[in-house]
Amino acid sequence: MSKIIVVGGNHAGTAAINTMLDNYKGNQVVVFERNTNVSFLGCGMALWIGNQIDGSDGLFYSDKQKMEAKGAVVHMQTEVTNIDFDKKVVTAKNAQGQTITENYDKLILATGSNPIIPDLPGSKLKNIQQVKLFQDAQSVIDKLKMEDIRSVAVIGAGYIGVELAEAFKRHNKKTTLIDVAETCLPVYYDGEFTELMKKNMEDNGVELKFGACVEGFEGDEKVQRVLTSKGSVDADMVIWAVGFRPNTALAKDKLECFKNGAYLVNLKQETSVKDVYAIGDCATVYDNALGAVNYIALATNAVRSGIIAAHNACGTAIESVGVQGSNAISIFGLNMISTGLTLNKAKAAGIDADCTDYEDFQRALFMRTNEKVKIRIVFEKKSRRIIGAQLVSRLDVSMGIHMFSLAIQERVTIDKLKLLDIFFLPHFNQPYNYITMAALKAPNA
Repeated sequence: MSKIIVVGGNHAGTAAINTMLDNYKGNQVVVFERNTNVSFLGCGMALWIGNQIDGSDGLFYSDKQKMEAKGAVVHMQTEVTNIDFDKKVVTAKNAQGQTITENYDKLILATGSNPIIPDLPGSKLKNIQQVKLFQDAQSVIDKLKMEDIRSVAVIGAGYIGVELAEAFKRHNKKTTLIDVAETCLPVYYDGEFTELMKKNMEDNGVELKFGACVEGFEGDEKVQRVLTSKGSVDADMVIWAVGFRPNTALAKDKLECFKNGAYLVNLKQETSVKDVYAIGDCATVYDNALGAVNYIALATNAVRSGIIAAHNACGTAIESVGVQGSNAISIFGLNMISTGLTLNKAKAAGIDADCTDYEDFQRALFMRTNEKVKIRIVFEKKSRRIIGAQLVSRLDVSMGIHMFSLAIQERVTIDKLKLLDIFFLPHFNQPYNYITMAALKAPNA
């Protein structure tokens, strides 16, 4: 019987806790969570804020009571203040100011990530905030009901920023999306795809201010303007969405870390200290497309890492198969999906890569309803192995990306796709479908 402490109870932590409680009944599981809740699906925040779902209840899939019913000891609103890795002791302080000390046999760190909030002139003005936790989203929803919140500026045009811009526009707020880059979503898509999202957002009334560096804020107690290198933007509320950094302050001086500060882990989620595991946004992953250790903060990666760490901590040796960073976004009906590396990212990483593009209608041309699909498959020139794929359509073509994710994991070549057995039915695709046609168009070696 082992005593296993889990620090952090969101996606990665919850996955680890449930895996241990459901599969290994003999162990003692102790949980420390600094928030008032666990398992919050932050990926649904923009839908909640934008009134696209009915309330927030469905955004939670576990809680303290469910974990305790399975046998865990759960300390909510309790901040871990110190870990003695030599003596295997965790020290924490709860909301009442009481100090709690627990020893452990195994330790799983699931401390997640923190929003990047630059300290700029005027950044302490009211109505400038982050959106990561449940409480953050509730605060935004409450403020949107106020008559004096007429315009909103979102800083950062990654996934969260773009989703929030849509949400605010659905409230008929004057919405401006600001980013220092010249486009949106460049981490996941090449320019031919990001241009489609830019146009989609402009067509739906979102004002874009790209290539603009935020320099500060102005206002009288409450924010009124965002100051940028390309002029000011009027805003009654400002949302920071410029990204996240791993929350590793607790043990960064004791555990080996990646270049961005994330805990370095192996395929078993083990850190550089014996019996200590790290999972989720505070830890690295093995990137199959890149063929190297990387940092990809996604809820799906977090859940898998939690499951792997739980089994290993309980004595069942399993390893991660690596990740591809598969992801998707749907904004004003435009669906974009990607996995692996973009062509730009592949070249930036020093990979001699090429791509093949194809665009056509999804269904047979005689179908009454139809939409186009655009696809890009990225591959390494020498080996011909697939290292990335991007899709965009107003139809749901998302399931196709799973095949490309597996292809990257298993090092499938672009040439293997040319005669792949892909079914045909007019409701779904064409006899010469876009995947086959893109593969056939790939430049020869």
